[in-house]
Amino acid sequence: MLSVQLAKDTFYAALQARIAAGNPARTVVVRGTVRPGVVVAENELPGAAVDGIAPANAFCLRWTGLSVDSKAALPLISQTCEIRYATDGSAGNGGMDRGRALAAMDAELATAISTAPQSACSLLVAEIAGGGASTEAMTGTNVFWGDVSFKPAVMRGERMERTAEVEVFSYGQ
Repeated sequence: MLSVQLAKDTFYAALQARIAAGNPARTVVVRGTVRPGVVVAENELPGAAVDGIAPANAFCLRWTGLSVDSKAALPLISQTCEIRYATDGSAGNGGMDRGRALAAMDAELATAISTAPQSACSLLVAEIAGGGASTEAMTGTNVFWGDVSFKPAVMRGERMERTAEVEVFSYGQ
């Protein structure tokens, strides 16, 4: 059966690559390393301030739902990916551009998810012991996803936040 983790890793890698291509300046520093501005809460150290909205100006993925439809010849695995993000606006504008900054992030996310194809060849990601690097190999199967849906923006103090959701699908073998 196609691994649930394999589908999560593939979607993350595809989204991260698309966000980086669309806005190379959207980066985040995690444990001293600068990388494209997409993180997965479950993959980070506890207390790393990524389970939720922080860090600002980055997309934080959390997997919140899972279902398996085993009625067909191959089971269809469906997972809900919650994408949370926030902005404080820019210091140069005293944060008064929070709405524009959030709208820019909305557009980046919508473009990254809706750009065809809304699928990616499954990647088998393996950590290299001790080095923190990873290797990727294609498995010959696909992961595909639907359109993104956006929840209303909310204000938390000076910060403007939004949550979006997308369904990610894969077939078992």
